[in-house]
Amino acid sequence: MIQLESLRKKEHFLLVLKQKAVSNNFFSIYRKKNFIKNSKQSKKKLYISFVMKKKIGTAVKRNRIKRKLRGIVQKLLKIDSAINLNYTYIVLGKAKSYKEHYNSLYEKMEKSFKKLENLNL
Repeated sequence: MIQLESLRKKEHFLLVLKQKAVSNNFFSIYRKKNFIKNSKQSKKKLYISFVMKKKIGTAVKRNRIKRKLRGIVQKLLKIDSAINLNYTYIVLGKAKSYKEHYNSLYEKMEKSFKKLENLNL
């Protein structure tokens, strides 16, 4: 099973956020070719961070959005090979995704990752 690993350093976030993004009304996804040195054990890790602005609302609301998006990514990793493990991702959640249904968010995220795959970044 592929393990989700979050970015820890500010420099790593800044490197990924300088790249182009795929956006919609519910989230934006940034990606950059893996720059974190991998050991043999970490080959089955996906470096992905879920970020919410405080402007969205309370911690409860922000955490719920993160849980939804994280669950969708885990489901995409199990079912579909839309997510490339050779890249580091940042998913920036937006306030509209709080009230949006899981199934429609799943479809939008699947399309966004496929769109990212077709981009030459």
